[in-house]
Amino acid sequence: MRFIPYTDAPMRLFVAFTDWDWYRHLTSRPEVGLVNFWRPRAQATFRVLAAGDLMLFKLKAPRRAIAGVGQFQEYRRLPIHLMWEAFGEGNGASNLQELEMRIRPLQGSTPFGPTQELGCVILRWTIMFPPDDWIPEPPDWRDGSQQGKHYDTDSEVGQHLWTQVQERLQAASFKAQPIGDAVGDELPVRFVRREVSQRQGQDAFRLLITTAYQNRCAFTGERVLPALEAGHIRPATRGGSHAISNGMLLRRDVHALFDTGYLGVHPRTLQLQASARLQDDFQNGHEYREMQGQQLWCPPAALERPSRLQLEWHMDQVFRH
Repeated sequence: MRFIPYTDAPMRLFVAFTDWDWYRHLTSRPEVGLVNFWRPRAQATFRVLAAGDLMLFKLKAPRRAIAGVGQFQEYRRLPIHLMWEAFGEGNGASNLQELEMRIRPLQGSTPFGPTQELGCVILRWTIMFPPDDWIPEPPDWRDGSQQGKHYDTDSEVGQHLWTQVQERLQAASFKAQPIGDAVGDELPVRFVRREVSQRQGQDAFRLLITTAYQNRCAFTGERVLPALEAGHIRPATRGGSHAISNGMLLRRDVHALFDTGYLGVHPRTLQLQASARLQDDFQNGHEYREMQGQQLWCPPAALERPSRLQLEWHMDQVFRH
């Protein structure tokens, strides 16, 4: 665990327009871990931030103020149901239906379906400022011509902005006070200084495994995402980690059979193994027994492929020989 870092080193800041409901929801959920600053249209790449840069959340008119900050981790393109599975209320909504209602009006004439990808700007930590600590928008900001703007701390405006952000981060705590919307509705919010874990959690594991395996089951090639699950080779309860190399994307039934030892993977050849116990225990399982000897589908990146040591552990400790 660690506290939000403070530094005098040069920083790159990116000020981005922020949805009021997104901001208001996250102020009421200080316990949320990874946060998704979602974008209604998915760009192929997202180059405005590098890992470790800070994003500042600027509310639109009539508020016109910077109301929080977060640290950028990475950018992904995900369909909405996977966004919800990965981040939950870190999407800035109470449930999946509310999230859909927020996104649909922003899609314009683009059909919005379950496979349509949205942009996910993933933030490692966030701090939302109470209204008394909002920072006025920079003097060179132009609402009509930009969706966001970079500021480097070696510039006068950027340094002034960063000084104001640091003052708020260095506060030991924030005062509790209500936040109202434009029509006077109030939401009591308690602002706290938050500790953030660096350990990659289950939500991030699901996200990273799904994208590494390009939305396909490693055993069957199935691409229907609601039927796929991120499975650990060695479970966390038995000493496994949330590293990509300790996981595979598996169809739900295959995942269950892998976890119970009826299916496995040869550690060296990466050929699928089907236990003879499938027939003995169930007098069935022809589909799964046909997988014997087939090749596991692996991610192109070597570091994302299954660990040989973890596969050996599974064959020794779980697989039903």
